[in-house]
Amino acid sequence: EDLLVESGGGLVQPGGSLRLACTSPTLTFADRAMAWFRQGPGKAREGVSCINRNGDTTSNKDSVKGRFTISRDNAKNTLYLQMRDLKPDDTGMYYCAASGSVACSPSWSGGSPFGFWGQGTQVTVSS
Repeated sequence: EDLLVESGGGLVQPGGSLRLACTSPTLTFADRAMAWFRQGPGKAREGVSCINRNGDTTSNKDSVKGRFTISRDNAKNTLYLQMRDLKPDDTGMYYCAASGSVACSPSWSGGSPFGFWGQGTQVTVSS
C-alpha cells in the first residue's frame, strides 16, 4: 500500500504561519498532480490547493488565495503548503493527495482524481 505522510501541523494564533509537508517512501510524486485538502470540524472535505506535475501551474480555493502557497520538490519527493495569515476558519485536518494524472483537472477540488491519500495533520488556529 502506498503511503503519504503529512507533517507540520500544530496550534497557531490567528495571523500566524505554518508550513506543511508531505512525502512518501513508496509513491513517486514526479509524474503526478498533487493537492492539499482539508476538513474542518463539522464541515465537508474541501480542496485547498492543487499543483501540476511540473509545479508551474497551481489552482487554489478562493479563500486561501494570497495566503497559501503550494509547491513541490520532485527531487525530494515532497509536497509543501506554506500557510500565512492563518484564520480560525482554516482550522481542520489537512490531507495530502496524489493524482493519477499530471495536471489538476477542473474538478480537482472534489477529490475524485486523487487515488492516494495521507492520514492528515491537524492545524488549529486559535488565540
